[in-house]
Amino acid sequence: MARPAAHSTAAEVNSQAMAGLGGGRRISLAPRGPRLKDVPAAWILITPVIVLFSIAVLYPLVETIRLSFFDIEGLRPAEYVGAGNYVELFFDAGFRNTIVTTLVFTLATTAISVSLGWFLAMLCAFAPGRTLPFRVMIFAAFGVSEAVSGYMWVSIFRPDEGGLLNTIVGVVSPGFSHAWLGDPGTALWAIIIAASWSAVGLPLMLCFASVQAIPKTVLEAAYMDGAKPLSIMRHIMVPLSLPGVRVAIFINLLGALRAFDIIYVLTGGGPVRSTETIGYFMYRESMTQFKLGYGAAATVVLLIAVLIISIPAIIQRTAGAK
Repeated sequence: MARPAAHSTAAEVNSQAMAGLGGGRRISLAPRGPRLKDVPAAWILITPVIVLFSIAVLYPLVETIRLSFFDIEGLRPAEYVGAGNYVELFFDAGFRNTIVTTLVFTLATTAISVSLGWFLAMLCAFAPGRTLPFRVMIFAAFGVSEAVSGYMWVSIFRPDEGGLLNTIVGVVSPGFSHAWLGDPGTALWAIIIAASWSAVGLPLMLCFASVQAIPKTVLEAAYMDGAKPLSIMRHIMVPLSLPGVRVAIFINLLGALRAFDIIYVLTGGGPVRSTETIGYFMYRESMTQFKLGYGAAATVVLLIAVLIISIPAIIQRTAGAK
């Protein structure tokens, strides 16, 4: 009969211990229903963002993909054509020319802006304090909208002698005037220069931040070994600033690929569609030709191009974070 008593005593001890852990309060092991405080706070906070993202991004994206499978012209009832719009795009000589123009514009703008920003970052790294106003002025151009920047460049590329560029060239060749934006041979490069000017600020700041992250002991050791500034820039700053350069290339590629405002302001896709990129092509087909399905198909093609550029960069950044 001693064993039941011992068992009862052990149960009482455990009950008292649990009561002690509960601060003198009895701990209830009964199941309870879900309460609001049991929902993770992160989901509560992120729900408004998810709702807004779905309305502003996901719904337009899904609707654009859906419209790309229909033939919609003006007020005529929509007609399902399947992949017909994409087939028409493939055989459209104007769209193929647009793809070439987009590639030239995107690659040239990215190469010029990133190279110039990288070079300026290397120079500014030798005197960070003295070059602060200079860096602020260059980065300020990055904050100017493409439309405002385009109107500024319109006055620079004016075809008469009142244009700033014609005035500068006229100093060497009096009476010189050229329609930079009206000549198919120069219009695209004029837009590339204008777009590169406004895109230099971001590579400058990213590359400068990468250089500033280099340990001071590395630079001091190079100076003590007698390395010249050019050698330090070539063998130390350039290799160690490559992470910032890769980010700048990725961001500027995406920005140039979806360019529209500056093209709309400067040339409107002309002359003779020589400056028409995919972004402007889908605007023209949808908004001026009222071919919504055809324009939506061009938008999907642009989306695929953006994904092709984005996914490898995202995978690389994710693998580096792990």
